Amino acid sequence: MKTLLFLLITLTIIFIATTIVFAQPGLPTAPSQAPIDGGLGLLAAAGGAYALKKLRDKKNREEELE
Repeated sequence: MKTLLFLLITLTIIFIATTIVFAQPGLPTAPSQAPIDGGLGLLAAAGGAYALKKLRDKKNREEELE
């Protein structure tokens, strides 16, 4: 009887210890978001203006060749 009780207690301790050792950490918190402010809008506007300038220059070159 003592052997059975000793075995039962030992197995219980082993199962609890392995559960604690292999436990997964909790979920991470939400990532911090970077604010997108006027800088991105200015960059988009500058890109649009540059593309418009390139298109006008291309059109003027084509008209000069004709």
